[in-house]
Amino acid sequence: MIIATGARPRVLPGLEPDGKLIWTYFEAMVPDRVPKSILVIGSGAIGIEFASFYRDFGAEVTVIEILPQILPVEDAEIAAFARKQFEKDGIKIFTGAKVTKLDKKTDGVVATIEDAKGGAQNILVERVISAVGVTGNIEDLGLEKVGVKTERGAIAVDALNRTNVPGIYAIGDVAGPPLLAHKAEHEGVICVEAIKGLKPHPMNKQLIPGCTYCAPQIASVGLTERAAKDKNIDIRVGRFPFVGNGKAIALGEDQGLVKVIFDRNSGALLGAHMVGAEVTELIQGYVIAMNLETTEEELMHTVFPHPTLSEMMKEAVLDAYGRVLNI
Repeated sequence: MIIATGARPRVLPGLEPDGKLIWTYFEAMVPDRVPKSILVIGSGAIGIEFASFYRDFGAEVTVIEILPQILPVEDAEIAAFARKQFEKDGIKIFTGAKVTKLDKKTDGVVATIEDAKGGAQNILVERVISAVGVTGNIEDLGLEKVGVKTERGAIAVDALNRTNVPGIYAIGDVAGPPLLAHKAEHEGVICVEAIKGLKPHPMNKQLIPGCTYCAPQIASVGLTERAAKDKNIDIRVGRFPFVGNGKAIALGEDQGLVKVIFDRNSGALLGAHMVGAEVTELIQGYVIAMNLETTEEELMHTVFPHPTLSEMMKEAVLDAYGRVLNI
């Protein structure tokens, strides 16, 4: 048996969506009109994508994030760069803050926002988008009757998507993060091949690229700089800005950053993090490199085509080793 029941938006007590004034991402996908003002609760990928989308359509957008950093799973330097661009585009962002009350009016909502110091303010918006995460659809499946283990609102699985009960598998959002379509598809392949006895390669979640489709785009794979340091890994970090790339300048997209993290001792690529135009297309080059256990030397010896945005990927590697060319 393969369980693929997906997930649904998480609901915070007191801030429950009603589908009219307070939306989940389901309603935000199909609005009857573009609201003049929107409050987005949560700055993960879903929240930021909708914030960017509605801002592009002219809405006044405010984002509230309870943590100190927007895009909490991303590298801090990349998230900070992205925040500056969002704010430059007119998105108002409050971090270390939370929404404590939503007072619904005839065609709007008064939101009470509390900051980390306990200060509060009210803002009036036409619509609210609740983007505070998702929870797996694990109810009413009889999991508890057969003893399938769950944790944090998802079904616990191993690298072949097997649950703790023989013969029962789970894939996709119901099997836990990262909650990405390409992760779910790959899990489906692994799962079916495992059932057939083909001995598939186990899933390594560190090698799943994450992409946020906002403006600017954000893409990443592997360890952030903080995560690498928390593991006490001696690292080298390389960076290359879009403003140093001819193609980016020609496209009028010269605001962005490519960042790579290497193990200083082995030369292994531990992580890559990008913000800027088309980085969701570029990230796969680093994903392939990490899957092949490529070293910094092999990347530096690789010829990248010119003029392309992809040249920045090599330049960032060169920067990590003091050999950058175009800065």
